[in-house]
Amino acid sequence: MSTTATTTSIPGVEPITAENILRLFPEIDSSSESLDDENDKPIGNLSKKICHLMTNIERGLLHRAFSVFLFNSKNELLLQQRATEKITFPDMWTNTCCSHPLGIPSETGIDLQESLMGVKRAAQRKLDQELGVNAALVPIENFNFLTRIHYKAASDGRWGEHEIDYILFIKADVDLQPNLNEVRETKFVTADYLRSMFNDSNLKFTPWFKLICNSLLFEWWERLDRGLEKYMNEEEIRRM
Repeated sequence: MSTTATTTSIPGVEPITAENILRLFPEIDSSSESLDDENDKPIGNLSKKICHLMTNIERGLLHRAFSVFLFNSKNELLLQQRATEKITFPDMWTNTCCSHPLGIPSETGIDLQESLMGVKRAAQRKLDQELGVNAALVPIENFNFLTRIHYKAASDGRWGEHEIDYILFIKADVDLQPNLNEVRETKFVTADYLRSMFNDSNLKFTPWFKLICNSLLFEWWERLDRGLEKYMNEEEIRRM
């Protein structure tokens, strides 16, 4: 496995450390989203609104997230198109479910193993909330953790994302009841069909999904039934 990531610094930008974040954001408390330093160590919690304002992101605010990739028994990937009402990246196509663990003990953690259990519980919760997926069909132990990616992306100038994103794979045949406040449309796709979607200039995709697709998704997908193990449980955070 890869080694644990070390802190990196950018000229002119303060390191994303607990000390700097707590100084810049004294209002941190036990609110909704889990804040991290750049090595994925929890700092505290802030509201979703504060976490996603680009003015705060540019000052270094970073939070924890997860991206679920759910495949059916035919190895087709479930995509969702985000609802028009979403504040960030509305109407864009993305992976099955993308969200954030709540700043509560059951969905957070200090070390990687505790954090993994937290994001898996959050993933199970959000699959139900967004897509109506019964938790019994996606048990915690069936989620496979691949890696974490650290990325930053603006949505419309005011809102954006700055996340350490846990990548989770799961294979299950599920019934869907999408929450229309969250999801506009869903679609199961093959790898070739997804590639064709990327060639359609009328379709828009979330930045984290494109980053994952342009790096390792298709390689992982090819090994979904045999050989995925060598890609799982990566300790190093991928900086994108």
